[in-house]
Amino acid sequence: MATSQIAPPPSAGVTRRHFLQLAGAGVGVLAFPAVLRSQSPNNKLNIAVIGCGGRGGSNYNEMLGENIVALCDVNEQNLLAAAKKAPGAKHFRDFRKMYDALKDSEFDAVVVSTTEHTHAFATLPALKRKKHVFCEKPITRDVHEARIVTEAARAAGVATQMGTQIHAGTNYRRVVELIQSGAIGPVREAHVWVNRTWGWQSPEDAKIYDRVSTQERPKEADPVPPWLDWELWIGPAPWRPFNHIYIPGNKWYRWWDFGNGTMSDLGSHYNDLPFWALELDAPLTIEANGPPPHPEIAPATMSATYHYGARGSRPPVKLVWYQGQMKPPAWTEKRIPQWPDGLLFIGDKGMLLSSYTKHVLLPEKQYEGFTPPPKTIPDSLGHHKEWLHACKTGAPTTCHFGYSGPLTEANHLGNVAYRSGRKLEWKAKTMRIPNAPDAERFLRREYRAGWKLG
Repeated sequence: MATSQIAPPPSAGVTRRHFLQLAGAGVGVLAFPAVLRSQSPNNKLNIAVIGCGGRGGSNYNEMLGENIVALCDVNEQNLLAAAKKAPGAKHFRDFRKMYDALKDSEFDAVVVSTTEHTHAFATLPALKRKKHVFCEKPITRDVHEARIVTEAARAAGVATQMGTQIHAGTNYRRVVELIQSGAIGPVREAHVWVNRTWGWQSPEDAKIYDRVSTQERPKEADPVPPWLDWELWIGPAPWRPFNHIYIPGNKWYRWWDFGNGTMSDLGSHYNDLPFWALELDAPLTIEANGPPPHPEIAPATMSATYHYGARGSRPPVKLVWYQGQMKPPAWTEKRIPQWPDGLLFIGDKGMLLSSYTKHVLLPEKQYEGFTPPPKTIPDSLGHHKEWLHACKTGAPTTCHFGYSGPLTEANHLGNVAYRSGRKLEWKAKTMRIPNAPDAERFLRREYRAGWKLG
């Protein structure tokens, strides 16, 4: 069984921006009170796993070198399949009961891979008990929950990581080095686009990639499969009868009650790069564009424009997100290669176009013979291994909740702007929207009876 000792917090003068600067230099930091581990990196962690299927199965497989002490899933099929790989683990269907049953001495860390609308509920109890947490992206369902989880992680002083495995790739690191070394000059504008059209679709959207079973809530209920605890699956969301259109993951995440559509899903991956490279934090304003909002289903097509203030020597920057049919002007005008998904940084000296795995400096002729800057950001051990190493040694992670919490908030704010139909003047410190207070209802949600966060 692993043990830990928490060191005193760092000086109040150590700011989040300073931590991000260290991360950009390859140091990578927790941005929270330091955690000193008293065990060898070779010792095994005692890990509880919440959510064992889908992405949960992938995350779980990365933990099999550790000691799996508890498995929890509302889907009995997933639970039994996972149990074959960890025969000594305790089984639970309800993570609340799991936390009640496990003594502090029985577990060191928790891996959360549930549906988006229960992430905060599964994560917060672990943080309050000062357990390390790996949570699949996005870490919460809404802005309010993101702030609560981020602050809880800060108070706990434990190793955290949001499950955005692209963050560990070498390409993102090389792009960050190029941007931060000034290869294209000061960046005042960035564009991010994804081709996915999951959500409430127009006929044009459906021509691209139709993955929608229905456009409206079904009137009829399907029999609940015997292996699924539907009551627990619904969790804190408003009750509705079971229907197969809600599962698996590529179905539930487009419903507002359970997820936030493409914005929070792929935004966790794609907006991560400009957030990292440009050292972004809280936007000043957010404005969205798209079809009239559906009351229950996230859109397939939309855009969101963020304005960020100056950060130290970095100038103010405009960041625009596009999904589905929408693309940046440089793409539609064929001034750049028309990659189906991508990120474009526009600097005073040039441009940088990137995807998950590749990048190019533009115009290419201008950068012929260009020598990239030295590699200052070490390659990752692997997204999961980085977190496990941090749990054991106190080493930093690069997608900790101090970084991924504000990223999650920003992504959710794009949906708040879209759903409210208003340009938002965001006051991050107080979490208020003074110019459009009616939009604040989308910052949080009401929980079903029997569910309380915190």
